[in-house]
Parts: sequence; structure tokens; C-alpha cells
Amino acid sequence: MIPPPPNIHAALVLALAMLALVLFTRKNLSLETASLIILVTLAIGFELFPYRTEQGSLHALDFFHGFGHEALIAVCALMIVGHGIVRTGALEPIGRALARLWAISPQLSLLTTLLMAALISAFINNVPVVVLFLPLLISVALRTRSNASGMLLPMGFATLLGGTCTTIGTSTNLLVVSVAADMGLRRIEMFDFIIPAAIAGSIGILYLWLVVPRIMPERKLALADTSPRIFTANLALLENSPLVGKTLADALKKGGQNLRIHGIRRGDSPLAKPLPSIRLQVGDQLIIRDTPEKLKEFESVLEGTLYQDDGQGSPVDETHPLRADDQQIAEIAVIQGTYLHGRTLGSLRFVDRYGLIVLAIHRAGKPLQKRIETIADIRLQAGDILLVQGPRDQIAQLKREKDFLVLDATIDLPYAQKAPLAMLIMLAIILTAATGLLPIAISATGGVLLMIVSGCMTWRDATRALSRQVILVVVASLALGSALLKTDGAGYLAEVLLSISGHASPPVMLSGLMLLMAVLTNTVSNNATAVIGTPIAVSIASQLGQPAEPFVLAVLFGANMSFATPMAYKTNLLVMNAGRYNFRDFLRTGVPLVIILWATLSLLLPYLYGITGR
Repeated sequence: MIPPPPNIHAALVLALAMLALVLFTRKNLSLETASLIILVTLAIGFELFPYRTEQGSLHALDFFHGFGHEALIAVCALMIVGHGIVRTGALEPIGRALARLWAISPQLSLLTTLLMAALISAFINNVPVVVLFLPLLISVALRTRSNASGMLLPMGFATLLGGTCTTIGTSTNLLVVSVAADMGLRRIEMFDFIIPAAIAGSIGILYLWLVVPRIMPERKLALADTSPRIFTANLALLENSPLVGKTLADALKKGGQNLRIHGIRRGDSPLAKPLPSIRLQVGDQLIIRDTPEKLKEFESVLEGTLYQDDGQGSPVDETHPLRADDQQIAEIAVIQGTYLHGRTLGSLRFVDRYGLIVLAIHRAGKPLQKRIETIADIRLQAGDILLVQGPRDQIAQLKREKDFLVLDATIDLPYAQKAPLAMLIMLAIILTAATGLLPIAISATGGVLLMIVSGCMTWRDATRALSRQVILVVVASLALGSALLKTDGAGYLAEVLLSISGHASPPVMLSGLMLLMAVLTNTVSNNATAVIGTPIAVSIASQLGQPAEPFVLAVLFGANMSFATPMAYKTNLLVMNAGRYNFRDFLRTGVPLVIILWATLSLLLPYLYGITGR
């Protein structure tokens, strides 16, 4: 029997919730705009027609409390800290280690990649994790001529699986936990649900590892036809380089299979033929050719320098621009008809004139002659592209020079020396939150302060890390969830679901609730689904006389099953673009994964939390 209609305020809030589900799926309406529509509608409506109860009235300003809610503070702080990890390049050694492992065993490497992606995503926002692993897997696929379609989508899904394991894994988790706590439930701590999440996630990883690569048709990579500029550079060995006294073969082994050394410059002697048995000395310059990103990676791995003072490989001192904290590398082109044509960088005194150093040079059409001894001796031609490094302000000033054209390929260099400190700060955040010493909102905010004062990132980096889309979706979702709860709209929905189900057993209700959340999260915002579903879960548990926590976890897990559609989660869109996947690819692989996780958790949650049938 369908329960009688709810009060007018609850009915209108339920209608607005349905409207929110529609707005969040509109392609021509941004999530930010849709969220603001919901927030403003709630505020104006309840200001003009307050909802009065014995406990007081519900007014417009109550819906803006989300901007100061601990869930939003924690989400924003964790986004900034996660960006600090990326900004310092702390995750890059993991990527390089996995790249070396692919040469040994591709099958084992794929499993290791999936596990590492899931593990990192349990503590860091999965967007930078996907951004880290995408170029790695694309490079492996192009080099080994293997099916990239069987790698990229499993990796993206693995980060989603990892994000369900802790309260800080995704913003969705934080929202569910915070809303449940606001309703008077015991606060769910960081690792409270790791057992069911880890069991279900492990089964999901096995499916991604063993099944998806075999059922996914091969797609031509979006990046397969691109030809990034290849620069010629001199990598000099300094006195403290571990390669001094080692053979060239040792250098090639340390640099990985992507390193190619085209020659060696030693003092005033001509270029030596790069024989593997040659023993390297201080001041030797390795002639290498690669993309800007790879050149900087080789500089770090081989512990050399791409900048040489007078061709001798001397370290840069305080007067040179590499000491600045806001380092960038940029590509600049020499323009036809300027005084630079036919002159060398040495004669131009480039460092003194522009405050930048030249790391490498690219000349279209043909590689530079091997007889060129140092970059400073190369006579520039119109169309030459120089790879330069220096402070952000100097590169910005160069854009005003008429003799150069600064291209768009400007890259912020990581603060590599701060990487260990950034990882320690992240570990401290996790430990203090996991042990209950500090709430995650406070520990993460403290971590942001430590990241900034220690130089791991700047305020410019911090503001870049924030997402207005996430902020507005979280605030609107909290406001809508609060309205559903306080007007008893959530209680009415719970009564409707119970009446439709024919008073099914509690385990069946829990399973049905999780499946409903899984369907909604693949069509609308997962955050909105979670916040709308949490009050419903608490109401259903109360009416069934069952503990609320497993029903809340059913909402949390269901809202994270964003596998069946590309628009279900933003990392799905990143992977879709890079791997040239289509909508059917996500249905083909994502729907079975949703069913596997739903069936597994439908058995685990009732068993672990003692929920039995009537």
C-alpha cells in the first residue's frame, strides 16, 4: 500500500530532487550551473515559504552552510594536498619503475599497474593518478605494439575501485560519511569498511586483469599519430654523478629502455662513438635526443645536468636562473628576419640577456649534424625551436620579445627535491585521521599549510588544484540532502520503497538500495546520488529495525560504481578520450563489473554486519 502524500514542502523538495537528476545529465548545461540552480531554488523557496516545525524553521541561509561544512573543507584540502604530491613529482619514480617492469613481463606488469593505481587512489584523488598512468600505458602500447584498449580502461576502473576503500578515497565517500554523522550516526572512520571494499575490489581487479583485455576490441590510440618535437641535448656528468667511472652500458641500463645515446663529447676531443664499454668521466657530455619531458626525466634519473657552463658541465651558481622556485620549461621559436639568424647562443650571451638557459634545440626536417660540439656553438636558423628553462616571470617577459615566439608547450617543472617531504606530509595526514587524533578536515587543512610553508607548492598551485565544479556540486548536494531530511522527504521515499518491495527482507532491501544507487550514479552526479541516498538509507534501516551503518555503506558503494557510462565519472572521460573508447565499450566492460561488485557486496555486507531476513 502506497503511503499518503507527504507535506507540501517535502513534495516540492522531492520534485526538485528529480529535477536535479535531470539537470545533472544535460550535456548543454554545466554541472556548476545545474548545482547553482538547485541551491538558489532551495534558498529562495524556503526564504519565501519557511518550513516550520517544533524544532524551529528552515530558512535560506541554512542551505549555504555547505560552504563551511567539514566535508567540503576536507574535499578541498585533499585536492590541494594531492596536487602537491603531483607538483613535487613524488609519484614519478613509481611510474618509471613500472615502465621498467613492462620489459620483463607485460602480464605481470598490468596486474602491478592495476594494484598500484588502486592503492594510490585510496588516499589521493584518482584524477592525477590517471593522468600519471595514461602516458605510461600509451608509451608501452606504442612501443610493444600491444592492445592499448585492454590497458587504459582497466587502469581507470582500478582507480575507482581503490577510491572506495577509505573515507578519503573520493569526495563521494566523504559526503556519505559526513551526512550520516550529521544525522546522529556514529562517525565512520577511515578504514572501517576496508574489509568488504578490499574483498570486492580484489575480485574486480581480477576481472579487469584477466577478462577485460580479452573482450575489449582494439582501438587506434588518439595519440598514435602524434609526432612530438624531438630535441637534441647535451647531458653533462658532474663530479657527484654515480655514473662517473661506470660504463656507457651502465648508463643505458639506469636510464631505461627509452634512453638512446647518440654520442659522447669529452673535453676538446671530437664526438666519441657511443660504445657500451666506454667508461664515463667527469665532464662527459652525453648527446641525447628526445621530447622535453623525457629529457628532464633523463636528467633526474642519470643525475646529470642539461645545462653546461662553457661546455664543461659545471653546476649552476646563484647568479643563474635555475635557483628560482617557480621553474618552467618552454619551447620558443626563432622568427624569420631577426638579428638572431646565423648567430650562436654563445655569441648572443643568451643567459645574461634573457635570464634563461637553453637545454636543447630542435631543427625541423633533419637532425642536427653530429659534428656540432655544444649547443652554444650552433648557428641559429629561422624555425629553430629552443627548449629553455627559467623562472615563470622570465618566460612571461620573453613573450614580449619580437625576436622569439613562445609556443604553448610551457610546462611547470616539479619541485623534485621536495618530493620526500610531500609524501611525509601526506602520510601524516593519513595517520592522524586514521588513528582518530584529528578529524580529516583538520589534518588535511594542516597538511595544506605544511605543503605551502615548506615550499612543496605555492598558493598559485593551491588555487589551481581547486575545482569549482566539485565545490558547487558538493554544496548543492548537501543542501538538497538537508532539505530531504528535515522536511521528511527522505522518510517518505523510504516508505514508498518499502511498500513497493512488499516488505522484503532486510538483506534484499539493502541489495536493492545499492543497485538503485549504482543505476543512478551512472546517469547523474555520484555526489548528488550519495547525498540523496544517505537519508533514505537511514530511514529504511530505522523502519526495518536494523543498524543504519550497513545501509549507509550500501549507498556509499553503490554511488561509487561509476563504471557503466563514460559520463559517470570524470576519469572515465579522460580514459575515453585517450583510448578512443565509445559508449558501448563502457557498457560491455562496466556493466559486468557493476554486477560483480553488487553481487559480492550484497553477500558481504549482511554477513559482516549481522543483517538477517525476518
